[in-house]
Amino acid sequence: MYRFLYKPKWIVSHVLILGLIVSMILLMFWQLRRLDEKQTLNARIAARADGAPTQLADVLRDERVSTIADGDRVEYRAVVVDGTYDVAAEFTVPNRTLDGAPGRMVVTPLRWSDTEAPILVLRGFIPQAIEDNTAPIEGAEPPTGPVQVRGWLRVSELPGGFQSSKVDLGSNRIARLDIDRVKAARDLDLQPVYLELGGQAPPTDGVIKPYPLPERSEGPHFAYAVQWGVFTLIAIGGYPLVIRRVARGGGKDRKDDVPTDPDDLDAGGVPVAAGT
Repeated sequence: MYRFLYKPKWIVSHVLILGLIVSMILLMFWQLRRLDEKQTLNARIAARADGAPTQLADVLRDERVSTIADGDRVEYRAVVVDGTYDVAAEFTVPNRTLDGAPGRMVVTPLRWSDTEAPILVLRGFIPQAIEDNTAPIEGAEPPTGPVQVRGWLRVSELPGGFQSSKVDLGSNRIARLDIDRVKAARDLDLQPVYLELGGQAPPTDGVIKPYPLPERSEGPHFAYAVQWGVFTLIAIGGYPLVIRRVARGGGKDRKDDVPTDPDDLDAGGVPVAAGT
């Protein structure tokens, strides 16, 4: 009854369906892993960013942050530091967006200690139309005197798979906050982490907008995992039903199973069961 399943085109169908089922199962577990990663990130941000800010010097000393690799231990830590902006060394990072609008990040070194290296401060976001070829950026100038900065520590940005190792784009622009390469391009001694501004006293007025921390949502990963799981069940349950329907329906594949060799028929022309 089911001998048609051994025909080449049905064997190909079995392989394709099996591959489809395996792929959908892998996609389901991939989405579950993404969900777990997002939940872990959200928990880390909540544990480090929501507490009272700690003095920058204490965090760097207690966590022994001296290299780029050490940054993971303190990322999203809430800190506070007093210092003075090095306005002449300010630069922008282009090709960024905020609320769907294109623009640039404004980054200014903060000199906060006579014995420690300055720290880069991501002061915020400016629209694409703002002129940023020279520092300070008109309409987004930082305070000129002593300032108290509050914010969160962030790790250095590393190049993606297709990004150039070059970061200095000219016109006072840096491709990304890759701290080691910024140090080399600008001849600056810098801390191995940067500070994302949450607030400062005195504040900065003008066109600059705060750059937010990552959104603490779990995203659509669970819904996508359920979706792939449902598709997998449909394939597992539906394919046997299709086979059963073909077997019972007497279609071409099924008719081809009827023997035509006289040796396989009895005296009345009825197929003889195998083995009799």
